[in-house]
Amino acid sequence: MPRISYVNGHYTRHSQAGVHIEDRGYQFADGVYEVIVVVEGRMVDADLHFARLERSLREIRMEMPFGVDVFRLKVAELLRLNHLRNASLYIQVSRGVAPRNHQIPDEIQPAVVMTVRPLAVPKREWVKDGVSIITVPDIRWKRPDIKSVSLLPNILAKDVAVRDGVYEAWQVDNKGMVTEGTSTNAWIVEGRSVITYPPENAILNGVTRLALMKIAAEAKIKVEERPFSVEEAKGADEAFLTSSTAFLIPIVDIDGNRVGNGEPGPVSRTLLEGYYSHLWSSDA
Repeated sequence: MPRISYVNGHYTRHSQAGVHIEDRGYQFADGVYEVIVVVEGRMVDADLHFARLERSLREIRMEMPFGVDVFRLKVAELLRLNHLRNASLYIQVSRGVAPRNHQIPDEIQPAVVMTVRPLAVPKREWVKDGVSIITVPDIRWKRPDIKSVSLLPNILAKDVAVRDGVYEAWQVDNKGMVTEGTSTNAWIVEGRSVITYPPENAILNGVTRLALMKIAAEAKIKVEERPFSVEEAKGADEAFLTSSTAFLIPIVDIDGNRVGNGEPGPVSRTLLEGYYSHLWSSDA
């Protein structure tokens, strides 16, 4: 069965899908994206994802190419054509096609690409035993809150992590504070409090991050939105990372330093159980 993708109003074989060579997303990274988990045919936290997509577009002076209801219909058809019920959905909206020029054209049609693939859940050993991470300087632009397709600093940092044999790299600003991972939000635990960077321009306000804050409140776990240093993270009781596709993965080692007792802790486990319930809930 061929894989089917969506490109600018057409459903086409993935192997034959393509965009124009002068698409500004291709030439300038002039576009934004979302990744949404689909469970039993239902987009998890869809309202939050589409709200963030609309915000990202607004921040780069674009509008939604069509309404959320139309998006939902197109996604449903894409899932049907690919015979998928549990999937990872990628949506990309670029400014569109125009002769290469830094100036934004007055009249231009946005380009929309959507792909789906079978949902890959985090490996059992990552969740059960935890993972190791490293820290690297945060060299990104000053608007990571926009979910831009411009991810070169992120992929370079991720490549360093992979070459070092660890799962992720936490990015550190010039004040020594951890902002976020290359594709994940960063959290530490002190007692019954979880700490994560505030939703300012320095981080992407992750949808899983938002869901987890609600889960923490229901479990009577305090949430502190404030910066934390690398040294504070190394001395924390627990640490973990979150994203739409990673869910929640405990961290047991930072830069070769054991976190807590070197095993996933009780707060991380409680939040993970709550997130699994949220993920498979029809209300998500």
